Amino acid sequence: MDELSQLKNKMETDRPVSWNEFPDISLYKDQVLSYMQRQLIRFSDDGQITSAMINNYIKDKLLPRAEGKRYTREHLAGLTEIGLLKQVISVSDTGLLLREELTGSTPEAFYTKFRQVLDGSLSDTAEKIDPSWDIDALSDMALKLAITSYCHKLACQQLLELIRINRPSEVQKKSK
Repeated sequence: MDELSQLKNKMETDRPVSWNEFPDISLYKDQVLSYMQRQLIRFSDDGQITSAMINNYIKDKLLPRAEGKRYTREHLAGLTEIGLLKQVISVSDTGLLLREELTGSTPEAFYTKFRQVLDGSLSDTAEKIDPSWDIDALSDMALKLAITSYCHKLACQQLLELIRINRPSEVQKKSK
């Protein structure tokens, strides 16, 4: 199926840009929204980032405040991370995970780590896709991927709970 070849190719090649490929000038919010449409990996217009979302992420301290009305590489990296993570875990848990990962790190170092993990996961998933599958094979793989995702989500939720237990200040931040 041609669609399977396209899916496999997208998973093998589509990646968010590296830190150094972000614009080296600050952007206005409308430019950020346009930029993020190209930055996030998706198959439809679902999951687009809106102006209200950016405001909420700043209010919830997932992103730093804009410098004036301008957004930097740090904002673009954060929006990329949030855009992916919120597809799997709650925005609150996304904030917890980002705060934990950024402790003792720089936004650039974490973003580089984030991209490496994403690249490995996309590549591993692409390897599982065979463009010659018939409809039964599609169903079998969809089931395996769904169950694997469920198991990964269960483990992720428990790991985040362990972070909350071992970092009590995070619980206070969550409840505010």
